[in-house]
Amino acid sequence: MEQLAKLLLWQILLQQSSVYLYSVPADASNPDSVVVSVLNISAALGSQAVLPCKSYRMVWTQDRLNDRQRVVHWDVYSNYYGDNKMERLCDMYSAGDQRVYSSYNQGRIFMPQNAFTDGNFSLVIKDVAESDEGTYSCNLHHHYCHLYETVKIQLSITKKAEDANQYWDGEKPVIVALEGSTVMLPCVNRNHIWTERHSEEEQQVVHWDRQPPGVPHDRADRLIDLYASGERRSYGPLFIRQKMNITDTAFALGDFSLRISELESADEGTYSCHLHHHYCGLHERRIYQVFVTEPVREKKVVNLTTHNVAPAADPNVVRGHNVINVIIPESRVHFFQQLGYILATLLLFIVLLIIVVLVTRKHRQRGYEYNVKKYGEKDVNLKEFTVDTTDLTQYRSEDIRLDYKNNILKEKAEQARSFPAKNIDLDKDFRKEYCK
Repeated sequence: MEQLAKLLLWQILLQQSSVYLYSVPADASNPDSVVVSVLNISAALGSQAVLPCKSYRMVWTQDRLNDRQRVVHWDVYSNYYGDNKMERLCDMYSAGDQRVYSSYNQGRIFMPQNAFTDGNFSLVIKDVAESDEGTYSCNLHHHYCHLYETVKIQLSITKKAEDANQYWDGEKPVIVALEGSTVMLPCVNRNHIWTERHSEEEQQVVHWDRQPPGVPHDRADRLIDLYASGERRSYGPLFIRQKMNITDTAFALGDFSLRISELESADEGTYSCHLHHHYCGLHERRIYQVFVTEPVREKKVVNLTTHNVAPAADPNVVRGHNVINVIIPESRVHFFQQLGYILATLLLFIVLLIIVVLVTRKHRQRGYEYNVKKYGEKDVNLKEFTVDTTDLTQYRSEDIRLDYKNNILKEKAEQARSFPAKNIDLDKDFRKEYCK
């Protein structure tokens, strides 16, 4: 009776704990993550704050044999002999043979050999007798993941075939079997945790996040990533990585508490401890609201009249780092905005380039028309004309020095140099005509 009371008490505690763990809504960023606790932590400025995050289900208990991690055993609680005792009938490990404890039950009760392959852990009993009556329990244990599941079945024996039946009494299934027949007590669980062998590549991961005041949870800053393989990743500025740490024995003890040394006002915010174990199906989140308070200091009276010096800085006052929280806009909107700037600049450059090309081409056309007008006239060959130069006197001319204002004056000057002026004596011609 005492053992039964202990068993019932243990089951009630397990049910209450399971309800507490999974009664809080899941995290919006990770639907599989369940919030298991929310704590408010206040610490004095300059002191050390410890954010407790413990889970014994995350303890790294690697078994290199991989054969004793999963086990199933059948128990029966019977009062047939009037002693109300709990008896172990049989058990079986994931990589071993099943074991029957009583010589009377050897070959009479058994489980399927491929139980850990197809998830069928049902118990078969041959030639049932009245002594087999009682409450049977199928217990599944996963030592690596710290999982425990129990299925209860009530077995009753009758001597009338028409009374054989199966029904639900509100708490457990009840099977009424005919005496001398073979009965099977069902226990089926095809969850991958019971049917798949543990793989060493499936490791746990723990990470801490921090939300500064006024920052939503989807923009939280990642602080630390810790893996069961020993890998550790720290993020953020150097002074944050130096003051926030997790012990190296976290996975050995299941203690992933975050320690913040030299607490400052800038350290206030919402911290989250995320525990993930994909193989065991564990996804938990613990939330901590951290508040920093001013330390209590004794008041000191300083006489400034006798010493004309400023008071020395109080060594107890801790000055925090100036941290500016910058909220970066959404990456997609920011990308399209920058792309619009680039395209507008490129379009403006193309327009300016077209204008420069058109203006340059127009100036070149004007210069070509002027050259055509200048040199379009027919050239005159001076050799075709015979010029009498017998009466020409020796021509002396001074060098013509002109300031050429334009191209026309320059051409006239060049022609004057090429063809010297011809002196015509009009009196001589007049005398000749008069003498005649």
